[in-house]
Amino acid sequence: MEREKNNTLDYRDCSQRLGYRLRDLRRERGLSQESVAHRAGIALYTYQKFEKGESKPGTPMNPTYHTLLSLAWVFDLPVTELLDLDGTTARNRRE
Repeated sequence: MEREKNNTLDYRDCSQRLGYRLRDLRRERGLSQESVAHRAGIALYTYQKFEKGESKPGTPMNPTYHTLLSLAWVFDLPVTELLDLDGTTARNRRE
């Protein structure tokens, strides 16, 4: 039971970090949320929730692989860099 709780917390944390990453990338490139959503082929509301790290209020986002590929394409990044799984991008920003 404790492990399941920790996995949920880790998943929420990862979702939140990805949301921040999407927002930062969009702002760095001077794009609107509407523009990113349109280029990625997703609804504006869906993209707005992604930037908050959610899919529904209180539920961590769970984008499909296709959506992740589309967002990576919009930002002209490999999916691995979009996800920033090792936290390298976040660390570099702090330094």
